[in-house]
Formats: sequence, structure tokens, C-alpha cells
Amino acid sequence: MNTTTAPAPTPTTRALAWCLHLLTVGLLALAGVRAVADGRSYAALIVAVAAVCGLVYAAGPLLPRIRSFRRAAAWWLAAVGAVWLVLLALTADGVWAAFPLYFLQLHLLSRRAALPAVAVTAIAAIAAFAAHQGSFSPAMAIGPALGAAVAVAVVWGYDALYRESEQRRRLIQELTATRADLAEAQHTAGVLAERERLAREIHDTLAQGLSSIQLLLRAAERALPDRPDTAAGHVEAARQAAVDNLAEARRFVAALTPPALDDTTLAGALERLCATTGTRHRLTARFHLTGDPAPLPTEHEVALLRIAQSAVANTVRHARATTAEITLSYLGDQVALDIVDDGTGFDPGGLPAPGPESGGFGLAAMRTRVHALGGTLTLASAPGHGTTLAARLPLTPPSATESATEPETEPETESVAEPGTDSKARP
Repeated sequence: MNTTTAPAPTPTTRALAWCLHLLTVGLLALAGVRAVADGRSYAALIVAVAAVCGLVYAAGPLLPRIRSFRRAAAWWLAAVGAVWLVLLALTADGVWAAFPLYFLQLHLLSRRAALPAVAVTAIAAIAAFAAHQGSFSPAMAIGPALGAAVAVAVVWGYDALYRESEQRRRLIQELTATRADLAEAQHTAGVLAERERLAREIHDTLAQGLSSIQLLLRAAERALPDRPDTAAGHVEAARQAAVDNLAEARRFVAALTPPALDDTTLAGALERLCATTGTRHRLTARFHLTGDPAPLPTEHEVALLRIAQSAVANTVRHARATTAEITLSYLGDQVALDIVDDGTGFDPGGLPAPGPESGGFGLAAMRTRVHALGGTLTLASAPGHGTTLAARLPLTPPSATESATEPETEPETESVAEPGTDSKARP
């Protein structure tokens, strides 16, 4: 492999490199200065060789190929080593320059080539020192050998720390990317949930209100010109429905609770719903309250009111019923809402799937509202026998953990009739 695997420079590695450069230059200068100070006959030659060694060494950091290719680094190290051997032959002070050479070899060469190079350098330093002293003793080998061992330990230890640091850096990057993906997924889920919530709100309020206005205006059209008073009554009812729808639209913008709940209780809002329905349409709607009323969370009140509005609106549109009974019951730890009509009924299994053309979003919106609060929704209907819709909610909302683990399938209590779009839950 020709390319080097040296780690990318960091402030720490650059500082270590400068220290190594200064150490090398200082040791070469020391050899020259001592030669001059000792008055050796060939001191000028030692100074010249030390200078050449310094120049060859200085060329390495300036050549980019030496930092990028092992082969170029090996040739440069060979040139530095050759000049160093000449210096070593001239003076024993050249032994000290072996120490920075160890670090260069370990840093620039592969591990398989670095160890033999360090060993050869240490042996050359020991042999040259023994030759200059004219004798050999084990003590002469301690300095170069110990220096080689320290260099190997330092470089290999640094490499191990660097690899560990790189692994941690990669793990942190992966964790950061994972967190970013999770945040994006949560944002997307939040957007989808908000779209679904707004779709339910629009279906249960604006869409139903517009449908009521359409029915009233159609009735007024049929009453003209023979019954102008009746037509005027239908138009007035349509105008009031438009006023209510405008209030709902403003609530969407202001993100407030339904206007029907602003100044009254849930029971009062349901009673008002029955009164306005009887005034605007040919349907007698009656409200009943059972049990001792208890304070309800806002989301419970909104859900039950929307279910009642959607059910009554679809009774008017599809059931051809004459009466509808709305019962709000407080059952200790539960609150129940029952809507019963005497209309034509239907076969729940034969209803089309919800869609832009067929509608049928009413029951799906009801289910979503009820299940989000940990409740149940049951539906019973048959052709010619009217329709009964019942919603049950616990007085205490489910925790986030319970909501997350709630099964996606419908409760078994809803198997009485497979719901779709019905006289209570049609578009």
C-alpha cells in the first residue's frame, strides 16, 4: 500500500510535530557545536554533515508527497538515515539523533516495516557508540534500546487513543444523525396528526354546517313561491347556521374550544344542539341527562360534542327520522353518550369505504376521537329499525404510555355491526 494511514493533523499532532522538528535540529546542532568546542581536526566536516542532515530532514515536511505516500516517505527516511550514518561515523554525538528517527519511522512507515527500521537504527547507534569508545559493554546498549522502546510505546499508545477517539467521534456523529432523523420523524408525525385533527374538526363542524345550510336552502327553494313564510323561516335558519359556522371557522384560527362550550356545560351544549336541530329541521331531538354531572377534561367535552353534532347532522341528512334521543350519562368512572333515532336504519356491512366522492368520514373521525381518549364506540343498526350510537369515555384520560400501547384494532364491543358511514356517521 503506497498511501500513508497517518491521522489527519490536529492542533495536538501539529504541536508534537513541531516539538520533534525542534528536537532533531537541536540534537544536530549539538553535535556540531561539541565538535567545534572540543577542537576536533575534522570539526568543519562534522558541522557540514550535520547541516546537510538538517537540510534533508527539513525537506520532508515541505514535500506533500512524503505526507501522502509511504513509498516517498520511505525514500526520504532512507536519505535522512544515510546522512545520519555518516554523521554517526564522524562523531559519537550523532547517537542522540537516533531518538527522533525512531518517531519518524514509527509514524511514516507501516507497522510491519517500522519495527525492523527502529531495530536497525538502534543497533547502528549502539555499534557506532561502541566503536567510538573502542570497547563494548551492556550499559552502552541501554540508552538507544530504551529510547527505541519508549518511542514504540508512545507512538503505538497514541495510535490506540486516536482510534478510540475516532470511534467515539463516529458514534457521536451517528447519534446526532439518529437524533436528527428522530426529530424529523416526530415532526412529520406531528404534522400528520394535526392534519388528521383538523380534518375531523372540519368534518364535524364546517362540513356538517354547510350541509345543513344546503338542506335548508333547498327546502326554502321548494317552498317558493307558494309558501313564502315557510321559505323565509328556512332562510333564517340557514343564516343562523352560517353564523355558527363562521364562529367555528374563527375558532380554528384562534385555536380555542368550541364556541358551544364557551359559556355553558357539555349538557347545556347538547341541549342547545337539540333545540336548534328541532328549530331548523323536521326532527324532534330530545336531550336527557342521567347521573351526577362531574367535571370533564376539555378534550372529553369537545369529543362528545363533536360526536353528537356529527350524528345528529347525519340523522337529518340520511335517516329520514322523526325523533332522535341524545342521552348523556355519568356512570361513576365513565361518561357515556347515546344517540338513538327512529329512522330507516341501514346495513353497516354494505356501506362504501370513505372517500372524496362517497364521503363516509364521520364514523372514522368518531372512532379516532374516542380511542385517543381511551374510550369505546359501539354502533347498532339494521334496515327499518333505526340506529343506535354509543360512546364511552373514562373520566381520567389515558397516559402517554397507555396510548402508545393501545391496539390499533377496534374493540370487540364494536363487532355488533361493522361500522362505515351510517345515519350517525355518514359524511
